[in-house]
Amino acid sequence: MLPQALRGLMAKDRTRHANRQLGGLLAFVAGAVNAGGFLAVQRYTSHMSGIVSAIADDLVLGQVALAAAGGASLLAFGVGAATTSFLVNWARRRNLHGEYALSLMIEAGLLLVFGLLGANLERFVELFVPSTVLLLCFIMGLQNAIVTKISKAEIRTTHMTGIVTDLGIELGRLFYWNRLERARPEHFVRADRDKLAIHATILALFFGGGLVGAVAFKAVGFSATVPIAALLMALAAPPLLMDLRSQRSAAEGDAI
Repeated sequence: MLPQALRGLMAKDRTRHANRQLGGLLAFVAGAVNAGGFLAVQRYTSHMSGIVSAIADDLVLGQVALAAAGGASLLAFGVGAATTSFLVNWARRRNLHGEYALSLMIEAGLLLVFGLLGANLERFVELFVPSTVLLLCFIMGLQNAIVTKISKAEIRTTHMTGIVTDLGIELGRLFYWNRLERARPEHFVRADRDKLAIHATILALFFGGGLVGAVAFKAVGFSATVPIAALLMALAAPPLLMDLRSQRSAAEGDAI
């Protein structure tokens, strides 16, 4: 039963329900990684708005090295998103089942690398802290692009500024008093309760993931990334295995 559910979340043929389930799960993962990463390197690696503002501040203050580090973080996030876009388009052209699973498997592997880098942070701080920040920014860009492409930009798992903005807009519509506009239907304001529910869910799961990630990191350190990576691998494995079997069958057919 569980493998079938996992297969449905990463299936090639998408449903809105599956998109939202996957978006919620990855929002939880993003919250956990973001919070755990902050405890590790004192940087929030999904917050590109803050990084861009920090670059501007550092340039004005003459902190060129810090501005360059911020630029590298921004670039890493963008490269992560571009990597997902490239892999999805590459897989679609080949009609693969794992068009979204490829990026997710890479994310899982990189989270394990994060755990390995973390074990050496105290020994080689000057080398591993910057590397870890760039790695986490790349992971966040990679993941955010997965759900953005799957849901056609309806859901973003790391961009809470946009989520809270959309949530506020729908709440404003929900509590708007329509009494004076009843005679003019074209001016009637109605909240999109479906959108309200999904944005509230994503926000809650990101926050919950942050709590769990912070507690887990504080309790067991970098080993906290292992169960997250295992979960992502379990999600990504079914469609990738289907592609491997298909390629093997095709190769055997050509050999005959």
